[in-house]
Amino acid sequence: MDDLLIQRRLSVPVSTGHIEPLQPASGAAQGQQAAPAEELSFRQVLNQLQAESGETLTFSKHAAQRLEQREIQLSASRLERLTEGARIARAKGLDDALIIVDDSAFVVNTGAGKVITGLQGLSGRVITNIDGTVIV
Repeated sequence: MDDLLIQRRLSVPVSTGHIEPLQPASGAAQGQQAAPAEELSFRQVLNQLQAESGETLTFSKHAAQRLEQREIQLSASRLERLTEGARIARAKGLDDALIIVDDSAFVVNTGAGKVITGLQGLSGRVITNIDGTVIV
């Protein structure tokens, strides 16, 4: 083949057709199309499902021991506020968060929904390995 023919064939765009929108199999009327679904990330969908399920926090064995040793009392309202703080932390993308409720603090792994430890009297304490803090 001569060079001119090769150049012409290389410069022709290749067309593979176009994609037709899929019609629902349920026999819907032809001119109707479903409204486009709002695109959500996996994390957003997971957070919504967890919030709807009324997920509660669990306490690790270590946390239960620390709460008992440090005589930290958890009333129903304080536990509810702690759960709300964990939900806020999870929504902000924090993995390990310090949740401060009144005069107590809790380190919570939001992914597992588990309280890792509890502290009372934060004055002079250094808290490490956390992503952020939520005060409720």
